[in-house]
Amino acid sequence: MYHIEHGNFRISKPKPYSTARSGMLGSHDVRTRCNLGVFVVFFPRLLQKGSSPVAPVHIVNEESADKTNLGFIHAFVAAISVIIVSELGDKTFFIAAIMAMRYNRLTVLAGAMLALGLMTCLSVLFGYATTVIPRVYTYYVSTALFAIFGIRMLREGLKMSPDEGQEELEEVQAEIKKKDEELQRTKLLNGPGDVESGPGTTIPQKKWLHFISPIFVQAFTLTFLAEWGDRSQLTTIVLAAREDPYGVAVGGTVGHCLCTGLAVIGGRMIAQKISVRTVTIIGGIVFLAFAFSALFISPDSGF
Repeated sequence: MYHIEHGNFRISKPKPYSTARSGMLGSHDVRTRCNLGVFVVFFPRLLQKGSSPVAPVHIVNEESADKTNLGFIHAFVAAISVIIVSELGDKTFFIAAIMAMRYNRLTVLAGAMLALGLMTCLSVLFGYATTVIPRVYTYYVSTALFAIFGIRMLREGLKMSPDEGQEELEEVQAEIKKKDEELQRTKLLNGPGDVESGPGTTIPQKKWLHFISPIFVQAFTLTFLAEWGDRSQLTTIVLAAREDPYGVAVGGTVGHCLCTGLAVIGGRMIAQKISVRTVTIIGGIVFLAFAFSALFISPDSGF
């Protein structure tokens, strides 16, 4: 290597490779040891600080998932229980039972279930719309409504005559008979049908009328109008305001399907065997039980 000292050139020997290498390694070892010491000192603290927010994330997610599942199950059980005790022996029950004795059962069941499913979804939407209000208010208001429904059902059941179901059955029979007469008059006025359409459109027309028949429309209309403003609709709205809406929708639909299926399969026999008075009293007890359970469940518990 060349160095300039006072304008003169001087040749100096470079350091041996081993000495320079050892110097470089020495300084590198010092830095490595320092970094390793810092890592050993601060890594447990970083690990301790970093582990605290990570573990609760999984715990919170598991707890929220469990709470969601319990909320769905609780809403499902509540909805299916309330719908069954409200619909057995109700007007919609007798409509499906009487129409199934006169017409095709599958058509009657399809029309009635479409009306009940649509009504259940609308009721759940009405109830879910109230979630903009703080849950603590809707929870206790719905609990009070459950208590009122239960007391009213108990009062009606205790004052109800043993022949109440028969009177309801006769009323529905008269209403369906009136609708049948109107349907027959409509057919007479409209004539036998369009005979100019040709043989090529006969089979599609029959298939279309098989699914959308006057009986289907009649079952849908009678069931929808009978269900509008009924106790089961109000109950579904109240349940959707305080419970999981998906559980209420599924439970309510399943409950309606069970009751309507029983009515279609053996409604006449069931109507003669069961006592509407007994079902009403049991329904009042079920409503009061759900109202009483609010004393032990917090509004913020999620179910």
